Amino acid sequence: MVEQSTGVQTGQQVTEEYGKVKGRTQREILWRRFKRHKLAMIGGVILILLYIVAILTPFIAPYGYAQIDFNALAKGPSMNHPMGTDELGRDELTRVLYGGRVSLLLGLGVGVFSTLIGAAFGIVSGYYGRFADVGIMGLTDYVLTLPLLPLLIVIGGIFQFNALTITWVLAILLWPTMSRIVRGQVLTIRDQEFVLAAKAVGVSGFRIMLRHILPNVVGAMVVQATLTVGLAILYESALSFLGVGIQPPTPSWGNLLQDAQTNMTSDWWLAVFPGVMIIITVLCVNFLGDGLRDALDPKAVE
Repeated sequence: MVEQSTGVQTGQQVTEEYGKVKGRTQREILWRRFKRHKLAMIGGVILILLYIVAILTPFIAPYGYAQIDFNALAKGPSMNHPMGTDELGRDELTRVLYGGRVSLLLGLGVGVFSTLIGAAFGIVSGYYGRFADVGIMGLTDYVLTLPLLPLLIVIGGIFQFNALTITWVLAILLWPTMSRIVRGQVLTIRDQEFVLAAKAVGVSGFRIMLRHILPNVVGAMVVQATLTVGLAILYESALSFLGVGIQPPTPSWGNLLQDAQTNMTSDWWLAVFPGVMIIITVLCVNFLGDGLRDALDPKAVE
């Protein structure tokens, strides 16, 4: 049994004793909580497989994404073309694989960059407060009020989008939610004893934010980052479907749907397969985010 000390215990002491009583480390406890969420486990496995396939697409795709088969123009699924072909005789399976490579990697890039931008602003705003808080939160509120999709359509109409520019534009426009979440977490942490003790011994503000505050807000950042990945994939698909996103001949799930809309009733496979991939990916991302949220919730019961 763990001996009870006199006085008030800190949160860290309680956590350490809890881990000793249960015989598990904190990491094992988090993993145990995450495993309870079956949909999150399934979603995580599917996402890992999708990203592995996206990376290996050039090696596993049966054809080139622009390769034309004149003997199979607008043909349904078959042994040679499991997802059929489009009106130009291009293999739909290959194009879905390459489209997933673009959409998935773009979504991951947006998730990473928007997280870095939003977390930096949120930590600085929450830690320093006063003028920094007013200025950053004012900028955050302004960006949040922007009509995102119409703004993206206008930007895409003025400047020719490619995967890299879409990634940066979406990252710049999607960081405010991360910033507000991180700021809220920092406001509850900055006045705790371990932060005040670091200030008292002369630790610089940058070092406190990096070494003491950042590790305590990573959980909230990870959850929001996963949701941002799914949101970015949806925005990219919408932009490409509207003709201002990824431009042909480079395939993405969005412009595959755009190509399919003229013959959607007769060539159903051209819309079904990329549409299903978008739905599966976004659902898996959201399931994963739910599971991470539950696992990282400090109020969760073991």
